[in-house]
Amino acid sequence: MSGIPDRMMASVLVEPGRLEVRDVPVPEMEPGDVLVELTAVGLCGSDVHFFEHGRVGDLVVESPLILGHEAAGVIAAVASPADAHRIGERVAIDPQRPCRWCPACRAGRTNLCERMRFPSAPPENGAFARYLAVPGDAAHPLPETMSDDEGALLEPLSVGIAAVRKAGVVPGSRVLVAGAGPIGILTGAAARAFGAAEVVVVDPVDARRRVALTHGATRVMEPAEVASLDRRMDAFIDASGARAAIAAGLRSLRGAGRAVLVGMGSSTVDLDLFLLQSRELVVEGLFRYVDTWPLAIQLVASGAVKVDDLVTARGGLDDLTDFFGRNSDPDTMKFLIDPRVR
Repeated sequence: MSGIPDRMMASVLVEPGRLEVRDVPVPEMEPGDVLVELTAVGLCGSDVHFFEHGRVGDLVVESPLILGHEAAGVIAAVASPADAHRIGERVAIDPQRPCRWCPACRAGRTNLCERMRFPSAPPENGAFARYLAVPGDAAHPLPETMSDDEGALLEPLSVGIAAVRKAGVVPGSRVLVAGAGPIGILTGAAARAFGAAEVVVVDPVDARRRVALTHGATRVMEPAEVASLDRRMDAFIDASGARAAIAAGLRSLRGAGRAVLVGMGSSTVDLDLFLLQSRELVVEGLFRYVDTWPLAIQLVASGAVKVDDLVTARGGLDDLTDFFGRNSDPDTMKFLIDPRVR
């Protein structure tokens, strides 16, 4: 690859709680790939789980791993000469690499690919590095009016868009969102962009509730207040993973209401089966996203959804350990890393 070095700096998770900035090989491109020089990478909740516990569900870190998957950058090289015109293009990355031919992929459910390779999900190295190789159609061009930071935050917005789609939110819907971290905030913002008339965001932390009010929420609540919503809401989206929040959210739903569970918290929850049956509630899980980047770009570029003001701090690879330690602070929303910087 002309002009591309053979090696790069990356932040490597050596063991739970310990990162090292190491000199590692630049990833090799596969047919149809582009090599992106990364300029902005967000710190995600799943990264925190891997950092603190060395696992997320069945995904276990068994060898040194580069974390990070919320990414934007500039195409530095391409695998196919036919894509040479894309060199220098600013892009946001859909990090999924599905196989494209398993039953799930053929059915259009690429997020459920049986052979999915996902950066930062073991053993696939991620984006806290200078370069990342991705399929060409997963590198989405950014408008000139959008910053690289905004491009990186299209990934958590995509989770919100996928949740709102699955919840069946339409103009006039009444939506309850539990959890006012970045995913919950952007889920509420997406719901408003989809035309929801009422978006209620519940969180125990006042600072986070205030952020929600500036990102589409029409009302915010403390957890103890959710009981007042019994049978009032059309959709409930949980971005907290908290058992009590899920139970209260289900009770908020009207008959035939829809619940979407997004948050990673307790591995099991208790479900009131009579509630589900008597109200004919629909309860679904959400795993990532499918074809959300074009809409996410349009929502941010048009000003319908704000993302860049969620950035708490920016830093280089050497700042990651500190950012992991601060991620649970109540006034923290999103940390961004520029992997070109130590």
